[in-house]
Amino acid sequence: MSSILDTLFNHPIHPLIVHFPVGLTGAALFFILLALLWKRAKILEQVAFANISLAAVSTVVAGITGIYDNATRWDGRAENYQYKIVLAILLFLVTTSISILRWRKPDLFEQKSTKYLYAGAYAVSFALAAVLGFLGGIIVWG
Repeated sequence: MSSILDTLFNHPIHPLIVHFPVGLTGAALFFILLALLWKRAKILEQVAFANISLAAVSTVVAGITGIYDNATRWDGRAENYQYKIVLAILLFLVTTSISILRWRKPDLFEQKSTKYLYAGAYAVSFALAAVLGFLGGIIVWG
């Protein structure tokens, strides 16, 4: 039991949390692509919306823990931290914008004029999360 507690209190928290926005944006993209393929599968778009909304929230938590770990573990000098902060803010803005727009306009995916732009925003959010993950891997693995 003490080794588990030692790990929890001595391990950087950010690597544990950061998998949520990466996984949620990936799942959101997967489900929105499935929704594009199956014309009458509204539930798939709703699942994508739920995932992207959770990604927006988890991006905030991952950002806070990243800033904390950078300050406490790397004395504010983690590699590429400036780029990661900018990309994390962009990821938050994209995921939050998607979530708010979809929440305010539930038929956004059903309109031909916005369907592909809406789905493209999911792809942008996943691309941002993937680049952030890559840059984080550089910090951990060199």
